[in-house]
Amino acid sequence: MTTNTKKEIIKNKGTTLKGVVVSDKMKKTVIVSVSRFVKHPLYGKFYKMSKKYKAHDEENKYKTGDIVEIVETRPISKDKRFKVI
Repeated sequence: MTTNTKKEIIKNKGTTLKGVVVSDKMKKTVIVSVSRFVKHPLYGKFYKMSKKYKAHDEENKYKTGDIVEIVETRPISKDKRFKVI
């Protein structure tokens, strides 16, 4: 994908997240784990939270362990709401 297309997707669409591919066993789909630090509201300690997202990967080129960026898009299936850029 060219950089112009990537910029257009980012400009036109919603949330972009960065994470690590944890599974690539499905066709045209990867599971991306996105981690973030959150401050506890009472005690003030920071802790890591992670969430897994299913993302559309048209060419099946991303493998487990790759760091990818995903962007929110229209619903592609029941669970897929993101696309790998």
